[in-house]
Amino acid sequence: MKYIDEFRDPDLARALLGRIERRSRQPVRLMEFCGGHTHAILRYGLRTLLPDHVDLRSGPGCPVCVTANADLDRAIALAHVPGLILTTFGDMIRVPGSAHTLQDAKAAGADVRMVYSTLDALKVARVNPDRQVVFLGVGFETTAPTVAAAIAQAEAQGLENFSVLSLHKLTPPATRAILDAGEVQLQGIIGPGHVTTIIGADAWQFLPQDYGVPLAVAGFEPLDILRAVADLVDMIEEGRPGISNSYARSVSPEGNPTALSIMDQVFEVVPAEWRGLGTVPGSGLAIRPEYARFDAGRRFEVDPGPTREHRGCRCGDVLRGTVTPPQCPLFGKACTPARPIGPCMVSAEGACAAFYQFGRDPL
Repeated sequence: MKYIDEFRDPDLARALLGRIERRSRQPVRLMEFCGGHTHAILRYGLRTLLPDHVDLRSGPGCPVCVTANADLDRAIALAHVPGLILTTFGDMIRVPGSAHTLQDAKAAGADVRMVYSTLDALKVARVNPDRQVVFLGVGFETTAPTVAAAIAQAEAQGLENFSVLSLHKLTPPATRAILDAGEVQLQGIIGPGHVTTIIGADAWQFLPQDYGVPLAVAGFEPLDILRAVADLVDMIEEGRPGISNSYARSVSPEGNPTALSIMDQVFEVVPAEWRGLGTVPGSGLAIRPEYARFDAGRRFEVDPGPTREHRGCRCGDVLRGTVTPPQCPLFGKACTPARPIGPCMVSAEGACAAFYQFGRDPL
């Protein structure tokens, strides 16, 4: 109960806010990489509690949001393969591709099924042995190990009708890409808690070493995030960039070796296309040739047609942290959760959805 009590401790919250107020003497811009952090920050009103000169920007930590239209179009084309069952997590069903969504494909007769885990997708394959079943693999290092384990399990069970379209992405290269671009000047980064549980806090050492930018790994309770902000302010003010682990109850320096091992066994690192960032070297996970028969990209040839972007949508800019969601001209007008134009308004981790649901901060 210790941590639960801490999460509800108003005295600790006041102490952390006072520490931030006392220590922060200069304007600082921090980026929370994870979409889960964005939602927690807005839900609990943390932006309004922090000093005005502490600027929080959302980053590309929403795997649904960063999936490029070309990849979405490919998944939608796969769904239309005769006799194929496409399984996917729920967020992906309503994400607009160039012209359509998986929901549109389902309405047109495609067999698109929402699943809650890769085990569900394997079950669909086992009970439909006469049909091909594809799992749409979208996610960061948090979900990639479970997909890798499902592929290994399919091989062990001799499942011939199961494959994965791997659109998995790695988070540290995207952080490098944002810093290298220099569009948004960041003094610190709030590190993703779930991802870092897998890759370990030491995986972020390149930030202070190569860029002089500190990172504080945070959990998802408001006091976790306030503690991370306080640690970042301390490191910035003292000019000693480093790594702070504010989520030690879940994150270790080395991460989860079992999860990392199964990822390395099944996947290989390749370039990947990110919405808003373009092609980022070393940021994707492709299925290794040894498991090629489980690679839906190799197994099925589809023509997704030409790719186009949605006019006026600034989801890519939001993901890079160059604008906030209310600065998009479509936000809350043409683009709403009921009628989304871009994925940032669809996903449960999308920044636009968070701003729309929990409060539209001033520009």
